[in-house]
Amino acid sequence: MDLNGIKEVILSQGINLLGGIIALIAGLVVAHWALKLLIRSARFGKIDPTIRGFLENLLKIILYVTVILTAVGIMGIPLTSFLTLLASAGVAVTLAMQGALSNFVGGVTVMLIKLLKAGDYVKIGDTEGTVQKIGIFYTELTTFDNRHISMPNSALTGTSVINYTREGTRRVDVIFSVSYPSDIDSVRSTLLQAVNATSRVLPSPEPTVKLDECAQSSLNFTARVWCKSADYWNVKWDLTENGKKALDAAGIEIPYPQLDVHMR
Repeated sequence: MDLNGIKEVILSQGINLLGGIIALIAGLVVAHWALKLLIRSARFGKIDPTIRGFLENLLKIILYVTVILTAVGIMGIPLTSFLTLLASAGVAVTLAMQGALSNFVGGVTVMLIKLLKAGDYVKIGDTEGTVQKIGIFYTELTTFDNRHISMPNSALTGTSVINYTREGTRRVDVIFSVSYPSDIDSVRSTLLQAVNATSRVLPSPEPTVKLDECAQSSLNFTARVWCKSADYWNVKWDLTENGKKALDAAGIEIPYPQLDVHMR
């Protein structure tokens, strides 16, 4: 091959390479804006928020892979050769991405069995928070003190998940300790008054106050009420405060821990 032939080959390949790079950049920009328009569309907004985050990430991957394969074809690289190269490197890629693949499978599993949905308040292992989005690899939670946590999807299928929201209502148990000389019936009626003074307590199941334990230094009563899941903390705090005020008003003693020491 003479010098002119070499120049023609370099020129033609350079044009293909340049065209592929331009196609790659333009394709990524178009895919980015197309995905944004899709996400902002009214039809996409009607999809369940839980599925929406997963679909968003999945569509992003599909669009970007399509753009890359198109750019590779424009560069003049045979797709069969390119895919063969990827297949030959599949073992190494699989080993390198086994964590990501595990998270992807975990995300698909969560979606299929409807383990969680956006807005649920859950406890996963030692982590509690409200589910914001279930992504293709990570599930995003916001804790009660507004910390943002990204949890691998594989963790959701490998441990117990407590969902506090799904049933719609929660039981609130508040323990009140009184001294041993206190009259049991008087304590019960006083705490029931405190329960009735607490807003957002559901009438059914009926609230109860029971003597739960004869402890070393006190009689422990449990006030047990039901409320909507979203009202749990407000009901717990209000009932605790109302119970303390009611016991003080009735002159019922809340004892300090006591220890009797016998000297020989």
